[in-house]
Amino acid sequence: MYAVKTIDQEHKVLATGSEPELHRLVLSKYRRGQWPFPVVIEPEKAQPWDDKTYLASMRPDPETEEREQIKEIRHAHRAGKHTIRALTDETGYITKRVSYLVHKYSLPLRNEYWRAEKYDNPNEVITGQTVDLLGDKIGAPARSIRQASYSNGIVCGYYISRVPKV
Repeated sequence: MYAVKTIDQEHKVLATGSEPELHRLVLSKYRRGQWPFPVVIEPEKAQPWDDKTYLASMRPDPETEEREQIKEIRHAHRAGKHTIRALTDETGYITKRVSYLVHKYSLPLRNEYWRAEKYDNPNEVITGQTVDLLGDKIGAPARSIRQASYSNGIVCGYYISRVPKV
């Protein structure tokens, strides 16, 4: 490969290609007056390889990362982990990420969960896989939620129930 470069301090590359093509290009540009400045045709040198710049230019593909994560979650699911907490413990990902991927890829979870229904608004329902998660969501201690579930009581304005495994 050859390159047409300017002869000034910048040595700006104007075109690259084979030597005969570049000669024709230079002659036609001079005849038309498009390149009134002097140019030179030189063999193009290979650029030195720079690992740091190459690696800095690489960006991880988010879809590839997501595919790897769901692959690990499915492997854990086949191994008998059927709750979000168990999948989180097995894979090491954060709970929100596991929950997002499980619902996005429709993995069947165990149907056991805790449910809190607002006393004066039955349309407002909060669910949680564990008592602690439900307690965090409604702002109540886990012990009082357990006690309310046994006696069908109310905690912080929510009617607490446990939906059993089917």
